[in-house]
Amino acid sequence: MSITAAEVNKLRKHTGAGMMDCKKALTEAEGNFDKAIEILRLKGQKVAAKRGDRETGEGAILASANASGTFGALIALNCETDFVAKNDDFVAVAQSILNVALDGNLTSKDELLTKTFPGESITIGEKITEQIGKIGEKIEIGTFDSLSGTQVSAYIHPGNRLATLVAFDGSVGDGGRDVAMQAAAMAPIALDASTIPADIIEKERGIGKELAIQEGKPEEMAEKIAEGRLKKWFKEVTLVNQPFIKDGKMSVAQYIDSMSSGAKATGFCRSALD
Repeated sequence: MSITAAEVNKLRKHTGAGMMDCKKALTEAEGNFDKAIEILRLKGQKVAAKRGDRETGEGAILASANASGTFGALIALNCETDFVAKNDDFVAVAQSILNVALDGNLTSKDELLTKTFPGESITIGEKITEQIGKIGEKIEIGTFDSLSGTQVSAYIHPGNRLATLVAFDGSVGDGGRDVAMQAAAMAPIALDASTIPADIIEKERGIGKELAIQEGKPEEMAEKIAEGRLKKWFKEVTLVNQPFIKDGKMSVAQYIDSMSSGAKATGFCRSALD
């Protein structure tokens, strides 16, 4: 049967698939619009199966807080190539998924995948499969994190390859973004010393002691030196104890307190593409 350009264009606008793919789908479906959509989705599933073992080392990482500023979400929508990651349509899909998480205060990636994609009658999981068929690359949600607090602040580094969220007990205004930028720039491994796993602390203590012994220090002194090095390490790798990047004379915790007396950071998350 004859498929008109208007029918092909309508399907293209609805699915985002290429013109030739849309024409083939409509032809196979004998002009049935809904059946053509299913054909394109099936194509996405087949492509997904073929590319299941591919690496998704590129993507778009986005983070934001909701309108009240009390809940934030961070998402990494991963793909195979930088070319796709920089595509405006790909970033727009990632933003739409993030908006669903924010609107629903979602904390689980599995739950997020079952939610309806904005403006369509398919789930987010099905939308991702559809995009796989359209683009021809493996696409998946890699990182998904969320935080709640009196205030949640977000930072996205230009290029969408790095983003952070920080939650606060207390309102710190624009200072929240400064702390989120700190987390992005200085890549802390934990909020404070109490949130670092004991085995990692013990490993670091052992390294400090071994170095001191190699320097010729007696064991008793080596243990004391190791404790001193451990304290220095805490200042380097924990967000609240790091020197504040905009004023090295104070720690991040002191900066937060200066913005609002008694306020403190209660959590953070960071995601970056290597």
